[in-house]
Amino acid sequence: MDLVQLQRQLVDYRTSLYHEGFLDEQFTQLQSLQDENNPDFVVEVVSLFFEDSERLLNELSKALEQQVIDFKRMDAQVHQLKGSSSSIGAHRVQKLCIVFRNYCEAQNVEGLNNKS
Repeated sequence: MDLVQLQRQLVDYRTSLYHEGFLDEQFTQLQSLQDENNPDFVVEVVSLFFEDSERLLNELSKALEQQVIDFKRMDAQVHQLKGSSSSIGAHRVQKLCIVFRNYCEAQNVEGLNNKS
């Protein structure tokens, strides 16, 4: 596979992420901040997002395993994830965080444990 085909696949994949609602215009704005002085800007920001998200999701998972769930703390963690996902344009993650926060507010354990 040559470079042109790989570049075309990347464009197609990125386009599909927008169409499927995974990314929004905030990601486009993030990309516009990348320039020749900082060519890895988007990769660095997204990598930090993934690292932070992994940590938060692990903490949330552990919190759900507790006998007594600290809904306030979980809500704060999801609020943090919502903010960072919004900042990079991870639209679907942001929307799921809103749903999750509503479950925290209602102290709905069944909703919080719903895997769908």
